[in-house]
Amino acid sequence: MAGSVSALGALQFALDRNSPVPLYYQLAQQLEGAIEHGTLAPGNLLGNEIDLSVRLGLSRPTVRQAIQSLVDKGLLVRRRGVGTQVVHSQVKRPLELSSLYDDLESAGQGPTTRVVRNEVVPAPADVAAALGVPEGSEVTLLERLRCTHGQPVAFLCNHLPANLLQLDTVQLESTGLYRMLRTAGITLHSARQTIGARSATPEEATRLDEKEGAALLTMQRTAYDDTGRAVEYGSHMYRASRYAFDFQLLVRA
Repeated sequence: MAGSVSALGALQFALDRNSPVPLYYQLAQQLEGAIEHGTLAPGNLLGNEIDLSVRLGLSRPTVRQAIQSLVDKGLLVRRRGVGTQVVHSQVKRPLELSSLYDDLESAGQGPTTRVVRNEVVPAPADVAAALGVPEGSEVTLLERLRCTHGQPVAFLCNHLPANLLQLDTVQLESTGLYRMLRTAGITLHSARQTIGARSATPEEATRLDEKEGAALLTMQRTAYDDTGRAVEYGSHMYRASRYAFDFQLLVRA
């Protein structure tokens, strides 16, 4: 318990009592930010609601409401005899042409990768159409399980032209695919992307440590280099409980 208290004790909260934003919401947002950036890691205990309310000069119902809002989001869990514990953070990824590995690393999520497949296979029809190669021609297939804090976040399936670059499995487990492309002198320029959602099959649920039928976010992306050549086609699955796309919308004049 002492270690968990010290993790929370290191946090500095800035609560504006003159703001129209409710105090419980301010506290919840700052706790959520600490979880997302790894300051509060999975397994950390928040300690006693009474102690936290005394420390911050807030009423116990205000603290309880802040914590409950994060319990409802799946970031915290109340365990009998243990207390309120951090479960995980939800990854909020910007909707831009970037690598999941780079996004997780910059957010302090400590990404790890397990390569499931790295082999040359005949291109199926959809892959051939995306990459602009003949159906049945050789392409490189990558399947990877991406985790943060030891928990699965996404299963990534990527196809690349077979002669594009040499993909070393050991290197793929220590860095991101897009970083390897850049190192090889391939300049990513643009992409076409489709986002969807569906329920997890039994195999997918097992792979992602979810229940059968759990919500999954899906993404299909074809990335192009600065010459207009298709260099990667990805078909990815993300745990909706741990992952969200975050983007800004502008009004068209």
